Amino acid sequence: MHTTMLQCQSLSRTYRSAGRELTVLKDITFSLEPGGFLAILGPSGSGKTTLLGLLAGLDRPSAGTVHLDGQELGVLSEDQRARVRGEKVGFVFQAFQLIPTLTAQENIQVPMELRGDRGAASRAIELLSRVGLGGREHHYPSQLSGGEQQRVALARGFSIRPKILFADEPTGNLDARTGATIIDLMVGLNRDLGTTLVLVTHDLDLAERAGRTIRLADGSVVADSAA
Repeated sequence: MHTTMLQCQSLSRTYRSAGRELTVLKDITFSLEPGGFLAILGPSGSGKTTLLGLLAGLDRPSAGTVHLDGQELGVLSEDQRARVRGEKVGFVFQAFQLIPTLTAQENIQVPMELRGDRGAASRAIELLSRVGLGGREHHYPSQLSGGEQQRVALARGFSIRPKILFADEPTGNLDARTGATIIDLMVGLNRDLGTTLVLVTHDLDLAERAGRTIRLADGSVVADSAA
């Protein structure tokens, strides 16, 4: 087992825009142990979502490296990175991204079935119960509140038993109380399943629940609570 679940070294991301170079992230270095809970904080435009995309292998850095569970993502092909995500990574987004024509149970079950997981139906029901939606298996997203939809999204994120879960502003569309419930669930799942959590947020209360916080400004780390 690796002593680090996530390690990034001298990570930078530059885009070309209207003939000019735009540096969104510069020289980011940190590592996170298995089972850790990291919050990445910063104002809009500070590079949080770009960093999350690089850490999850959704995008490639302009410079530097990302190792996820011991694998360097930058040397992998698009297909290989997709395979790593499929095997090890869960996602939860601000926009719940549930499929409207599938029930709550199916939204969790179908991704598991596509991976060839046995017992997908019973695991989907168990996860719904775990996030407080027992008995709501057959409801469609339109029949659920925003908080309930995010619970389904969270259950789906954990359904593949990911080694690491990336959450991008998971409470951004929720009121404070509902948001706090979602974070309680994430903290509980992190603790009970040992899943490493990386959370992007601008919510200070939420960030305080994490074991570690990294603050970004203008694409650089300006504070790291582990430092």
